Amino acid sequence: MSLIDFSASTLSILPAVVALGLAILTRRVLLSLGIGIILGALLLADYSVVEAGSYIYTTVKGVVVEDGGLNTWNMSIVAFLLLLGMMTAVLTLSGGTRAFADWALNHIKDKRGASLLAAFLGVFIFIDDYFNSLAVGSISRPVTDRFNVSRAKLAYILDSTAAPMCILMPVSSWGAYIMTIISGILVSHGMTEYSPLGAYVALIPMNFYAIFTLLMVFAVIIFKLDIGAMKKHEKIAEKEITEGEQTYIDLQDELGIEEYEQGRVGDLIYPIISLIAGTLFFMLYTGNTALVEAGKVFSVLGAFENTNVGASLVYGGSIGLIFSLFTVLRQKQPFSNVGYALWVGAKSMFGAIIILFFAWSIGTVIGDMKTGAYLSGLVQGNIGLHWLPVILFVLSGAMAFSTGTSWGTFGIMLPIAGDMAGATDLAMMLPMLSAVLAGSVFGDHCSPISDTTILSSTGARCEHIDHVSTQLPYALSMALVSIVGFIVIGFTGSIVSAFIASSIAFIAVISFMKVLSKH
Repeated sequence: MSLIDFSASTLSILPAVVALGLAILTRRVLLSLGIGIILGALLLADYSVVEAGSYIYTTVKGVVVEDGGLNTWNMSIVAFLLLLGMMTAVLTLSGGTRAFADWALNHIKDKRGASLLAAFLGVFIFIDDYFNSLAVGSISRPVTDRFNVSRAKLAYILDSTAAPMCILMPVSSWGAYIMTIISGILVSHGMTEYSPLGAYVALIPMNFYAIFTLLMVFAVIIFKLDIGAMKKHEKIAEKEITEGEQTYIDLQDELGIEEYEQGRVGDLIYPIISLIAGTLFFMLYTGNTALVEAGKVFSVLGAFENTNVGASLVYGGSIGLIFSLFTVLRQKQPFSNVGYALWVGAKSMFGAIIILFFAWSIGTVIGDMKTGAYLSGLVQGNIGLHWLPVILFVLSGAMAFSTGTSWGTFGIMLPIAGDMAGATDLAMMLPMLSAVLAGSVFGDHCSPISDTTILSSTGARCEHIDHVSTQLPYALSMALVSIVGFIVIGFTGSIVSAFIASSIAFIAVISFMKVLSKH
């Protein structure tokens, strides 16, 4: 069917704005996303109900089937979610989860220690943001629950260490993807003094949002900077107030699985290690396979650049599940108990999968509405060169927020930033590219329709909108710190000056939050 072109119309942002606004106001994610999808379909079909219905059918079908075959990326994520859900349930059955929590009681003394465990795990597991959120959530949740850390706080820790850490590490799925885009930009503008890796490393100290978001996670934990909705969730978790307490208890419901009483810490740790090692191995293996097919020599960065992330997650998840099944079979658990655990574990992920399907569908609608093209067009025009980094940061944030994808925003905005720098001042190339990277992560963090946000909620087993509302003040404050840095780097061209200015702003934000958290 022929779709209406909204690339030059403000209507292009309407479905995204309506969906996001309703999600925040009503706290009903599926209803909000559904209305956004229907509204977008009607606009694209020129208000023809029949054509809109046909478009929605095609869009939803495209989530599963692509180019006549299976949509391998989407279905790989669904399969990984199911595998991880089953693995989590089996680990609970094995008693490993309880044993790990008991171990933590002897080695971790308070909420701060439990939260720091989750934060450090988030920093060290930087292979992929999806993997980070779900795997770290599975490991940390028994400990944070035992020390009454709210699920909202855990979701914040997961989300704020996943993407920021991945984007700062060249050896990650994010680093490989970004380097492929940057490589083309450098070549097209004749910047031969930088290799893709060299340029990527040079961008790291200018990614103010990722750096200060990571620092903020530790500041929130150490100084107990619980503000706004987060403060309420923490009080509920600590049983300091009774209002809404039943909601939290319901969220903390275990899977209804009777835990094996003689479980050991290794019953949890070994399957998790096998999951991590298996995923890493297959990321390198599938990447190397692609290199061999292209006639290239193996390198770690080259393998990550060409890896099949979806397939690697599925293979790694399968290995983790096999190890966890081996544990319960070694314990001679009844097959009926194992089968029940597998079913309950898979079922526990159904809610997240449904939200993902809706998010993927509205992502297609937003793409067809040309929301990204419209927003990127706003940056064109008579704008002072010195303001371009901060404008690109804000615009990339708006685009990632409305589209729910940082990677999609990278693909659109990095070439635009490169062309603008090439047409004005090549010395501003790296600051402008870093502004796009930082803004994209910021917008993705805040967006209720971002799959990373959804998976962080899933990893923490936190109500999705609770995670969005509790994380928002921290994300916005770090965006403010980043804006200071990008303004300074735009006017001075000095990374050191910009970093110092951002650091001062960061300290000011921490001081202000300390005051708020005490009231």
